Amino acid sequence: MADGRYVLAIDLGTGGARGLLVHQHTGDVVATANATYSLDCPQPGWSQQDPRQWWQACVHVIKTILQEHAEAEDIACIGLTGQMHGLVLLDANNALLRPAILWNDQRTQTECEAIHELLGEQRLIELTGKPALTSFTAPKLLWVRTHEPEIYARIRHVLLPKDAMRLHLTGRHAIDVTDASGTSWLDIHTRQWSTEILTALELNPEWLPQVLESTEHAGCISSQAAAETGLLEGTPVVAGAGDQAAAGIGCGINDPSTISVNMGTSGVVFAACDGVPIDPSGAMHTFCHAVTGKCHLMGCMLSAGASLRWYRDTFCNGMHYDAIIEEATLVPAGSEGLRFMPYLAGERTPHNDPNLTASFMGITGRHTRAHFSRAVLEGILYGLADGIDLVSRSGAQIDRIRMSGGGARSGVWRAMAADVFGVPVATVKNVNGSAYGAALLAMVGSGQFKTVGDAMRAHVHEAKVAQPTGDTIQYQGLHAAWKHGL
Repeated sequence: MADGRYVLAIDLGTGGARGLLVHQHTGDVVATANATYSLDCPQPGWSQQDPRQWWQACVHVIKTILQEHAEAEDIACIGLTGQMHGLVLLDANNALLRPAILWNDQRTQTECEAIHELLGEQRLIELTGKPALTSFTAPKLLWVRTHEPEIYARIRHVLLPKDAMRLHLTGRHAIDVTDASGTSWLDIHTRQWSTEILTALELNPEWLPQVLESTEHAGCISSQAAAETGLLEGTPVVAGAGDQAAAGIGCGINDPSTISVNMGTSGVVFAACDGVPIDPSGAMHTFCHAVTGKCHLMGCMLSAGASLRWYRDTFCNGMHYDAIIEEATLVPAGSEGLRFMPYLAGERTPHNDPNLTASFMGITGRHTRAHFSRAVLEGILYGLADGIDLVSRSGAQIDRIRMSGGGARSGVWRAMAADVFGVPVATVKNVNGSAYGAALLAMVGSGQFKTVGDAMRAHVHEAKVAQPTGDTIQYQGLHAAWKHGL
C-alpha cells in the first residue's frame, strides 16, 4: 500500500542530472538514475548549456525511477539541488531567451569590476559575504545587458539552474537562500534580495524569484509535469539548496566543530557557523546555510582532483589513480623538498586570482616520479588547508573533518590529509553527496523530521576515520614553507 515512504532528490549537475530515491524511515538509498547532457563552449572561457536538455534529463531520471522502483504515490516530497550561479533568462511567457551561462564561465571580469565600482567592494562584501566573482550570477546579467541588449530588453524572469527545473515541475518561480547567496544580489543578513544592490545595478526586482528557506514548500507537481514525468500531481517540492550547501547537509555539517572537505574536480571547504561572520578580505565566503537561520563559510580550490587528473594524463601514461597514490608512499612527507603549486586554472580561495599558474618547485636530480606523485598529493592538500586555516581564523575550533568526493575513496590520501590538516578525517556512510542532502531537506518538507538537524542526526553517520600521526607537526612547517614559496 502506498504510504509516502520515499523522498525523491533531483541533482542538476554540470555534466548531467541524477535522481535519488531515499527511504524516509531508514535513510537508505533505494534507487538512482542518471542522464547526461552536453556543454557548449563557443569561445575560450565561455561555458553555456541549453536548459531544455536539463528538463529532458530530469524527465528521464524521474521516469526511470518510477518505472523500476516506486509508485508515484509512494513519494512524499521532492528535493532539488544542482549547479550554482548559472543564469537562466526567460520572457513574459517563461520562454527561454538564450542558453544558460554557467558557473564556470569566465567572460565577466569587466562586469565584476563594474559592480565593485558601483557599490564599493567592501560594501558588497558586507552585504553579501563576498566580492563579485566571474562565477556569480550578477555579473553575467550585466554582461547580457552590455553585449546582448535585444535579449536584455525581453527579460521578465531570472532563475538559477535548479530553479528553472522547479518551474517546469511546479509552475512557480522560487529560489532557496543558499543558491540566492551565490548571486551577489542577496543580503545574507536579512536573507532577502538587497534593495541597495539592485538599485545600484539598476536591476528590476520583479525579475527575481521569491526567496525561501531550504525546507519550505516551493510549489507542488503540476498537472503538466505529472503528465510528462509520471509523478503524482500535488506532490510537494521543497526549495532545496545549491549543490555545495546540499553536500554539506549530506555530510551532516551543522556546527563549527566539524567541517567538510569535498575532494572532487575542485575542492570545497565547508563550515557551518553561528551568526554572519564576514571576512573583510573576501578570501573566505559567507553564504546562507540550508539550516534555517544559520550561515556557512565556504572556500573553493579550483584544481583539486583536476590537478591529479592532469598529472596522471600528462606524466603517468594512463596509470590508475590508486597506483599513483601508492607510489607516493615510497617517499617521505615533504617529498624531499619538491613542491607542487596546484593553480592550473588560477585560484579562488584564498587568492581570488584567475591568473595564478601551477608549477613544480625545488626539483633536483634525486627526485623520481614517486616524489612528483607525492608532491602533487601534498600540494592539493596544502591548497585545501589554506581554506581550512581561514575557517579557523573566523573563530571556529575544528575538531573533525568529513571528506567526500573522489579523493575520499583513497585510504592513503585520507591518512595524508589527517596529517596535513592535524585532525581526524572521516568519510560518511552515504556517499551520494548533494543529492542525499537534497533528500534530507525533502524529509523535513514531508514532515518526517521537524528540523534539518534532526534529519542529519538520524541518517548521517561516519564510516572510516583516519587519525593524525607523528607527521602532523612536520607538515605544519612544510605547509608554511610551501605557502611562502621558500
